[in-house]
This record gives sequence, structure tokens and C-alpha cells, in this order.
Amino acid sequence: MKQSKAPVLSYQEFLSEQHVSLESFCEELVGSNRTRIQIKNEKRATQNMLRIVKAVMTLSQRKGFQGMSLRDLSQKTELSMGALYNYFSSKEELFEMVYLQGRQSVQRVMQNNARDSDPETRLNRSICAHLYMSEVLPQMFSFFFMEARNLPRRSQKNIIDLEKVTEGFFEQILQDGIKEKRFRIQQPALLSGAIKALLQDWYLKRYKFSGKKISVEQYAAFVIDLVSRSLE
Repeated sequence: MKQSKAPVLSYQEFLSEQHVSLESFCEELVGSNRTRIQIKNEKRATQNMLRIVKAVMTLSQRKGFQGMSLRDLSQKTELSMGALYNYFSSKEELFEMVYLQGRQSVQRVMQNNARDSDPETRLNRSICAHLYMSEVLPQMFSFFFMEARNLPRRSQKNIIDLEKVTEGFFEQILQDGIKEKRFRIQQPALLSGAIKALLQDWYLKRYKFSGKKISVEQYAAFVIDLVSRSLE
């Protein structure tokens, strides 16, 4: 893939600046749900939550979240049903916990990388941050998107809201660029949606890029170059 320049934020810089991993995600998940999780030992609670989340991702790929039972989860994690109930009371509650933490994590990482005074730099760093986060947590991003079709209406709305948060984040930067007369675009809402679609392509259709040996930095440079042409 031909690109004009390297992305404004490298993958290694992102990893060194952001504390993003499935382990840290589960640690934050436990911390955010301390009132409902009945295991007081923080380390043990985090380790078991990591087992639970990993199992959910694996089972969802095989049979879908709706088709997964708590008994399936118990067998996969090697935790008893009683042990699982120490963390959540139902499959639906588990999804709500994971979703809310996912939304919070995405927002934090995006905000941390969008503090430059220049709107174009903010936009480019945000694009990189979203791509790099999905590179670290591909199963999580894929889980939220793929399960949307099969979940109850309330959970479907949560997934849509998560997409709206991301698109709204990009749209606000585009609006800022328009106000500062840096961007010459007529429909920022459409462009923000197009950016989100390009980012989704990376974690939903990885086979297209892995076969061509395209790295996440190369794809970030491509997306940034494509978007920058739309800003002129």
C-alpha cells in the first residue's frame, strides 16, 4: 500500500502512552462494579473476570452471545455456577457490565489522544488511537459489532449508542475545524460516519489486510490521507 507519510502517532508510541490490554480492561471492570461483585480480593476478582471475558469472546464467536448459556460459560472458565454469580446475576447483566466498561475505555483513550489545539492533529491522533485500540483488543471490538444483530432491543440500543459516541467524537472535531476555517466540508456528520466505517473495516475484515501484509500503521496512514483529502 502506498502512503504519503507515517501517521502522526505510531503504534509503539500509543502502547507506551496508553494502558490498554484485556487485563487492564478487566481490572477496571472489577473496579467499576465493586458494589455488585462479591469477591473482595481484588487480584483474584480480576483474574476470574479475565477468564470470564475471554470465555465470552470465544463462545460468542462459536455460537453467539444469545446462544451461550451460563452453563457453557461455567464449563469454559472452569468456574462453578455459584462462582459466576459472585460477579453477575444474569447473562444480560454481564453484557451490560462489559458494554459500559468498553464505552468508558473507548471514550477515555480517544479523549487522551485529542488534546492538541490543532483540529487536524486531534482528528488524526483520534483515528490512530481508535485503530490501535482495536488492534490491542480485536475480539472486544468485533464482539460489540457482531452481537448487535442478535441481542435484545435494549442491548442493541447500547451498541448503537457506542457507535454514536465515536462518530460524535469525530464530528465534533470536524465542526471545530470548520469554525476555525481549517476544514472546508459541507456534511461533517456524513464524513464522521465514513471515518467510523473505515475503522470498523480494520477489525471486522482483518483477513483482507493480513493477506496483503498491511500493518495497522500503514492502514492508519491510508485512512488519514484519505480523510485529509476530504477536508480540503
